[in-house]
Amino acid sequence: MIAAEPQDPGIEADGRLAVARARADLALDAAQLGEYEWDVARDLIIVSPRMGKILGVPPGEYPAEGGEAVFGSVHPDDRENLRRRLTDELNSGAQFSVEFRLVHPDDGRLLWIESAGVAVGMPGGAPWKLIGVVRDISERKAAEDARESLLAELDHRVKNVLASVQSLAAQSARRTTSLDSFLKTFNGRLQAMAAAHTLLSRTRWRGAEIGDVVAAELGPLAYGRARWTGPALMLTTRATHALALTLHELAANALKYGALSSEAGRVEVRWTILPDGGFELTWQERRGPPVAPPQRQGFGTMILERVAPREIGGSAQVEFRHEGVRVVLRAGLDALAELAAEAGDARSRRSEDRRAEVSGGDAPADIGGLRILVVEDAALLGLELEAALAEAGAEVVGPAVSLDEAFAMLDREFDVVLLDSDLGGLSAAPLAAALTRRGAPFVLTAGHGEGVAEAFQASAATVRKPYNVRQVAVALARAGGRLTES
Repeated sequence: MIAAEPQDPGIEADGRLAVARARADLALDAAQLGEYEWDVARDLIIVSPRMGKILGVPPGEYPAEGGEAVFGSVHPDDRENLRRRLTDELNSGAQFSVEFRLVHPDDGRLLWIESAGVAVGMPGGAPWKLIGVVRDISERKAAEDARESLLAELDHRVKNVLASVQSLAAQSARRTTSLDSFLKTFNGRLQAMAAAHTLLSRTRWRGAEIGDVVAAELGPLAYGRARWTGPALMLTTRATHALALTLHELAANALKYGALSSEAGRVEVRWTILPDGGFELTWQERRGPPVAPPQRQGFGTMILERVAPREIGGSAQVEFRHEGVRVVLRAGLDALAELAAEAGDARSRRSEDRRAEVSGGDAPADIGGLRILVVEDAALLGLELEAALAEAGAEVVGPAVSLDEAFAMLDREFDVVLLDSDLGGLSAAPLAAALTRRGAPFVLTAGHGEGVAEAFQASAATVRKPYNVRQVAVALARAGGRLTES
């Protein structure tokens, strides 16, 4: 039997130390940390290669100059706070963590640095060394700043929207003679604002393509009796809201008094680029009843003559011709934003005439006798849906206000489900999947952007919030087999 050769304890210890050092190096690299020492006793700063790379200084030993060398490249506004913190930690011997700004010595970039460490000393004696690590947290700070800016911008936009809705309600109320008339006109204008908001959300509020704005307003109202054509142009947010509301007022007026009030009537919308870089949009009604100028100025006239020109930096010309209303809007260059990639890709289809897509329109929607399970987490909206659907002759099951409550109601008898896509912050996808497995038809309602049905992997129709009962009724009638496309 051969005896094992004895191992040298020193070699074995060196091996373990090498492994430990390798592990520490890997950990520091993975965490993107750079280590340093401040030798107080020898008045030296020891910079590791990792720290040197982060701070843009050569690694090695440098005179600490009583600590002043530590603060040389620190931003002046952070220098005193950092000096005080490090002095306190040296005196207390406690662990520390501090954030400060640093001016990069090579290119002058402003970096955010996080440093953590501990003061080392003899028990009861003064500290003689500060050992720590640094990390570049500039990206994190930039993300935090961006998030704060977004929250501030969101707060600003929400308040603007609320103020606009308040103004819209007040203006609508001043020009209506009955509650029913107010509710109808105000709801339509709110729909126009919501459509513009949806389009802007697609591009993160960079703007909206003019063809999409026209389609969003004429598609639901004109019900296939409108045509539009023009080059791809990206509108600013202000111009988007103004044009959406203007087109809504024109379409609503055409439905009530103009070309769209008769089956033969048609609307044509065309826009072209002006030599100065702006654009001109022409609204032309044809084959409708004879037109006469209105006897009084309504909200739509005010939008056309006072609001739209100011918001698009141009002018508006309205002609009440015998054969139909003709409106010419001219917008300045400031009304246009840089064309987004998604709009540029759609340039060819924008340059050709297209008929409005049907999204409900004035199609008859018989939901009498339909048993409708309503799943909506907003209590007031659920009550309004229950009342409105019942008035239309439907039998409402629910409403359910949560996923659990909705699942519990699946054993009840119903013909179709009206399903909010988001219930108390939770996706309604599990419920949609259960309904799909059962073969139960449903209609999705959503307050956010496109692709809701796709995200739910369902072929269900989607109705955008805010909606009116007519839109909901049409979607439910189709889902329940009461209405088919012609």
